Amino acid sequence: MKEQDLNYWNLPADQQLAMSEAFPVLMRKVYVWMSLALLITGMTAYYVATSPTILTAILTNQILFWGLIIAELVLVFTVSAAINRLSLTTATLLFLLYSVINGATMSFIFLLYTMSSIATVFFIAAGTFATMAVIGYTTKKDLSSMGKFLFMGLIGIIIATLVNLFIKSDGLTMILSYAGVVVFVGLTAWDSQKIKQMLMQANDVDEGTQKIALLGALSLYLDFINLFIYLLQILGKRR
Repeated sequence: MKEQDLNYWNLPADQQLAMSEAFPVLMRKVYVWMSLALLITGMTAYYVATSPTILTAILTNQILFWGLIIAELVLVFTVSAAINRLSLTTATLLFLLYSVINGATMSFIFLLYTMSSIATVFFIAAGTFATMAVIGYTTKKDLSSMGKFLFMGLIGIIIATLVNLFIKSDGLTMILSYAGVVVFVGLTAWDSQKIKQMLMQANDVDEGTQKIALLGALSLYLDFINLFIYLLQILGKRR
């Protein structure tokens, strides 16, 4: 039995009851926020891809393209690092804004891959994500050590991807795609367990605990998006 489980059973009965009532509510919020963000991203990506004016502006204007990329990074770091200083409403709006911008930058997939392969890979990614999320939620094994290893792997992928922007190796791109799938499959399980452990300690559904749930939704959203992109690079059928 884990330490947090022992701590839970040592708590007074009324506190145990409060935690047991708050936990499912907060977990639902995690997946509602995540699903809403994914829906917004998908709709935005499709809208931009079917709007020649917007798509041309993004693809031909380097300042606009890199501005969107930088805006994404700023939003993620802002929500993650300044969550305690932000109101829940502001943090939620920033998360949704990030999902819109991410959808705009992902619109290129509709130009590179067929609609049927995008749909197929999406369902494969969804099934894989759901399986690993359940494993992370239900496993009794502590995944924290695995999480540290996966994070180091993620840093390596980011560095190798930046290098590959200059050398443009198709072989390295494919290797990174497979490595990315492995890393984000693992991170999905790790994040699911981490979110569960944090929210199990919540005594109430207040603004503070909802912010934790929002950060959890952001983490799982990023896991799914990256898993989908890497799977698409491997399995997607190009136009």
